[in-house]
Amino acid sequence: MDKWICTVCNYVYDPKKGDPAHNVNPGTEFEDLPEDWVCPLCGVGKDMFEKVDETPEADFEEDESFEED
Repeated sequence: MDKWICTVCNYVYDPKKGDPAHNVNPGTEFEDLPEDWVCPLCGVGKDMFEKVDETPEADFEEDESFEED
């Protein structure tokens, strides 16, 4: 389940939690929200949300030549 973030106020819609205050049950995917659903914090529509990229950072190799003092 993908999380979505409001580009105006940074509210994060988490489908695992839903939005019970606005009759959206837990487990409701962002795409399945009613068309008239708005951000509970700032009131903008779904078109102002972006999918949260939760891809883990790539591992990097340690530079063994680096020495701490």
